[in-house]
This record gives sequence, C-alpha cells and structure tokens, in this order.
Amino acid sequence: MSALDTFASNFLSWSVNVSLGILTVAFFLIVYRTVKGPSLPDRVVALDMLVAVGIGFIAAIGVKTGYYLYIDIAITLGLVGFLATVAFARFILNRGTAGDETIMEEVEESIQRRESGQ
Repeated sequence: MSALDTFASNFLSWSVNVSLGILTVAFFLIVYRTVKGPSLPDRVVALDMLVAVGIGFIAAIGVKTGYYLYIDIAITLGLVGFLATVAFARFILNRGTAGDETIMEEVEESIQRRESGQ
C-alpha cells in the first residue's frame, strides 16, 4: 500500500466518523423540533428532515462498512419519504375542507385561540 492509499483510507474513515457525529447532532435537534414544533406544518417539515438524516446515516454506514447495498436502501427511503411528505402536505392543505366534524371543531378552536391571542 502506498502512502497515498493509506492517507485516502484514513481520510475516508475520519470523514465518515465526522459525518456520523454531525448527523447525530442534527438528529437530536430535529427530534426536538418535531416534539416542540409550534404547528403541524413545522412538524411535517421536521419529519421530512428526519428522513433526510436517516438517509445520511444509511449512506454513511454503507461507506463505512463497504456494503454498498445500503445506498440502494437510502435511495428507496428517499422516494418513500418524498411520497410521505406529499401526502402530509395534501392532508394539511385539505384540513378542514373535507367536512369531518372532528376536524371542523379543531379548526374552529384553532381560529378562536388565534383570535384571542393565545
């Protein structure tokens, strides 16, 4: 093994470990935003980011272990995550317009809280 190969191997290992650390910090911040989120759209965006961080974890583990089938799994998770985000966005868009009594009551309560300044 040449000096360049050794350097490349060490640099790749270091880079993957750093990326896993950064993804871990991002994961905890996103979980906090998901729980704390002031509104439903904020939570949906946080869940979408959680999928993106999950994709990052899977890809980094795939590079670290050398088992590159994980990259295919990450791509599939990205597609499923996109469809889930579209479904959540459609739910938020149609919220209260379907005529469901429970949703209508929740929307009216939300409007009353907004008007009262809460």
